Amino acid sequence: MSLFIGTQSKKTEFHLANRLDRDTSGVILVTKSHKAAAKLVKAFTDHKVRKTYIASCVGQVPKWKKMTVKSGHGRSKFGAWRVYAAKDVGRTLPGGSSVRDMETLFEVLSINGDQSNQELSEIDIVVEERSSVELVGNKVAVLVRAYPRSGRTHQIRLHCQYLGIPVKGDVKYEGVYEWNGRVYDGHQLHAESLSFEHPVTGSSIVINAPLPSWATQG
Repeated sequence: MSLFIGTQSKKTEFHLANRLDRDTSGVILVTKSHKAAAKLVKAFTDHKVRKTYIASCVGQVPKWKKMTVKSGHGRSKFGAWRVYAAKDVGRTLPGGSSVRDMETLFEVLSINGDQSNQELSEIDIVVEERSSVELVGNKVAVLVRAYPRSGRTHQIRLHCQYLGIPVKGDVKYEGVYEWNGRVYDGHQLHAESLSFEHPVTGSSIVINAPLPSWATQG
């Protein structure tokens, strides 16, 4: 789903204000003016755009209803994106890049397709080491909504992996390739909504993309 912002001209140039990973569905903003593009890009950079995502995951049973994960983000010496300890933010990595901050709020929507009425905790995790949560017991299907408070590459996918609930089909980050007899040729992550201030009028804009079938089925 795309929203175009700008005015019509004889020669229209389109500009992407945000991007999604390959296989990720959902909202993409496209502008038709340099001025609108610059303002929207700055809004994303300054974390003034509120984003929500839906992710279908397979992993351990969450012991929480809501979870905020705060960590570092950067490339390993092998070039792969990974979660770093929060204390590493600002540290220089091989190749000259540095560890940046990364924060995501997660909310459990369902487990194995059923909404849980159990009273679960709301907790924060500040990552102190690289190791992710170890899988204990049988795997379950977990549907979560994610509210990224930063905009790092593969952020939600990395934090899901860290929590022990990697996204279905996301084999890059330990997601299952096959589950309950079905083979996944891509990951199940959906950019559900964007909320921001219109770069021209200043009015509040909320865009919701229709959910894919896997999100409504849990």
